[in-house]
Amino acid sequence: MDILFIFLVKNSIEIIREYPERLSNGDKNDLKLHVKSNYLFPLYLRIIEELPIQLQIRDLEFKKHLAKKEATQFLYTVKPTERGSYDFGKTNVFISVFGLIEKRIQSNENLSIPSYPSYLQLKQFQLYSTAKLQNQFGMKRIRKIGTNTEFENIRNYNIGDEYRLINWKATAKTNKLMVNQFQEEKSQPVYSVIDLGRTMRMPFDGLKLLDYSINSSLVLANISLQKNEKAGLITFNNSIKDFVVADRKNYQMPMILEKLYNVDTNFLETDFGQLYVFMKRKLTQRSLLFIYTNFETLDALERQMPYLKLIKKSHVVVLILFKNTELKKLAHQKAKTTTDIYNNVIAEKFNYDKELIINRLNQFGILTIYCEPKELTIGIINKYLEIKAKGLF
Repeated sequence: MDILFIFLVKNSIEIIREYPERLSNGDKNDLKLHVKSNYLFPLYLRIIEELPIQLQIRDLEFKKHLAKKEATQFLYTVKPTERGSYDFGKTNVFISVFGLIEKRIQSNENLSIPSYPSYLQLKQFQLYSTAKLQNQFGMKRIRKIGTNTEFENIRNYNIGDEYRLINWKATAKTNKLMVNQFQEEKSQPVYSVIDLGRTMRMPFDGLKLLDYSINSSLVLANISLQKNEKAGLITFNNSIKDFVVADRKNYQMPMILEKLYNVDTNFLETDFGQLYVFMKRKLTQRSLLFIYTNFETLDALERQMPYLKLIKKSHVVVLILFKNTELKKLAHQKAKTTTDIYNNVIAEKFNYDKELIINRLNQFGILTIYCEPKELTIGIINKYLEIKAKGLF
């Protein structure tokens, strides 16, 4: 009877995938399967989806008892940790009436979905300036100090205007009080400068430091454009790899996104000398540079310090350093053996070196962001708002 019902009855199961056109790297992406039974009797359903090898998921299975001609859906999430193409195979459906015999039905064709840098974060921080969102994500509300510095026009004096804004030459010509009116400086270049050297291969929570940097740089570019600034991109290791000129064009964000889709780290040593020479030639306007890199020792910093000081003379430099969360746990772990004691001391030494690195950078006026990888985006936004509020850029 089981064979008769399953194999001789000419009906079918309809499976429709509702998958996004692209996946967001490092985020949970919702995927949905729509299932409809065309059989005139109830049956047991088991679905196994052929998932991409990068996800390393081997136990995803859906089971359900369907009534006759019943429709249902299955929702699941995937979290890609690598950028690139994710290839889905066919959908395998196993049906049974009494549970003795199963019939396999293969549905859907092979599907390839690209995994892009986290575009979901762009939507998440789209309304970042609202007080409610600031409290939710830990953003600081920074009071703007000083006055705007970009001249706009000359207008008549109104009661309450500051006396120091009076334009005495215009007042003498018109025989009435005139004041200068200023506006906030706009259309300034903001560059994300991403190190592709070996130090950025270090993984945390499944993502490399490079991927955290890419996701944060996209959010920074989006916010810069919202603030009427120009967003740009530079990637480098021992030479310059990609360069997107800072601009406010409508296709600026898609251009940056496409450039970051295929970038990857290597085991080469980073050369900040090449970066300085390139900036000296290409960046003619004073810019705000967020440099994503990672120095683990003071000696590594000292080798690049002369070039960082030269870059700082022409631009506002913010250097991003990452907290090693594993070392932090190791330093506070209770020692039970002699080996544990050595590990604790070494971990504390590395943590102390990071503090020395930050002090060394601050000594030469180089701004820093020192945070855990998962807190990078919030740290970047807060530092950007702080720089704008203080008029440093």
